[in-house]
Amino acid sequence: MDDIQEDIIKGMQELKFEAMALSFPQEIIHGILLRLPVKSLIKCTSVCKAWRSMIMNKRFTRAHLSQSNNMNDRHLFLVHRVSGRESSTSGHRAIVSKVTEEVYSLHYDNQAFDEYAKIEFPIAPKQEVLNEHLRVVGTCDGLICLADDMFCYCYNFFIWNPAIRKLVTLPRPAITFRTHGGYNASIGFGFDANTNDYKVVRVVTLQHEGVGPTLAEVYSLATGSWTSVGSVTPSCQLSRASQAFVNGALHWPALRRTDYGSNYFILTFEVGSKLFREIRVPKSLIEYNYHLGLWLSISGDGKSIALFSMDYRCEDSFLEIWVMKEYGMEESWTKLITLGPQGPERLLPRASCFRKNGEVLLILSGARVAFSTGSILSNQYTFYGHRAKSNHELVSLDLVSKTIKNLGISGEAYQYCNVDSYKESLVLSDQTDAVSYQEKEQICSAATSFSFIA
Repeated sequence: MDDIQEDIIKGMQELKFEAMALSFPQEIIHGILLRLPVKSLIKCTSVCKAWRSMIMNKRFTRAHLSQSNNMNDRHLFLVHRVSGRESSTSGHRAIVSKVTEEVYSLHYDNQAFDEYAKIEFPIAPKQEVLNEHLRVVGTCDGLICLADDMFCYCYNFFIWNPAIRKLVTLPRPAITFRTHGGYNASIGFGFDANTNDYKVVRVVTLQHEGVGPTLAEVYSLATGSWTSVGSVTPSCQLSRASQAFVNGALHWPALRRTDYGSNYFILTFEVGSKLFREIRVPKSLIEYNYHLGLWLSISGDGKSIALFSMDYRCEDSFLEIWVMKEYGMEESWTKLITLGPQGPERLLPRASCFRKNGEVLLILSGARVAFSTGSILSNQYTFYGHRAKSNHELVSLDLVSKTIKNLGISGEAYQYCNVDSYKESLVLSDQTDAVSYQEKEQICSAATSFSFIA
């Protein structure tokens, strides 16, 4: 009887609170909710049906994103680390086999690079993955695009929002090994401002007696389907490792073969107009070099692109960091710094991305940890391409003082490390085909107990 009375009292209190919540003018409630972080908004969906309806609305999601950007809200980095029994490195790409652990964590973009939260990819879809670990294609508005394409031909792609624990599994694309034979493919992920839609772009170069035609297809989150956009001109091969989404366009490092040789350029795809264009790389990088690896990123101010070039020959290693000062103006390419080898037991640092303060995140690798904050000289780094288990350190490079700071993420446990910018959002909250973690039958305890900030 006491339990029944308690339930009645609790129900009356909830009704009274809901009535009180509804008594406030909607525009005031709307303005208050827009200023709350994602975790608090998720809790607010349980207050009453009216609040839930307001928060889960697509217009509110866009308004909340805009408000966060205007308030220069908390900026985070997604760090993806993988450990395995064997590893090797080729240019900017680390390859891990016999994987033993895969970790995703979020970190504040502050001096200490403090950990914000660990996040766990749901077990159920992970059991369907064929490669040994997933690859982060890119992030956009709180969404993480993941691809199961590290080694073999696979067609598992995911769009994931860890802040609200929702996941969309993409359908199988049209271009596959069974339908078209051998190919090389690269993926891009971005936002179409014209239609308020998130899109995954897949550019595929067929291997028909060498390099065949290059085709493209686009997945729309709004429609839940792939659409062909035809052939890409010129036919080219793209780097699977990197993409940059800036100014409404996706960018990939690309290699074009001609009768006069091969050369590098940047292939762009304007997500709204579905048009492919090209941007020239710096003149010193145009000519094809077997030993050269190119990695694209977004510039520190978020308005243009950055290019990291690495020559990974053991005897003469270097890393160059370039920025296009004026987006689209090829003559504005500016080399910011050149880094060379560091001792007999250090790998050449791999540049990952820019921070808000203009520093660059680097991944240093070597046989032993013997590096802390210090000055960078042009002949301090070295690189080896053989299989080895090595230490990795995530450091921040100050381009002005030419000093680096160890960010405290290091050790022998991880052979693969990838860093992307990240911002929390409510995107996918109203997505009908997005599956909540709680709807999965098999979920690890870390995922179900996952929570963000205080």
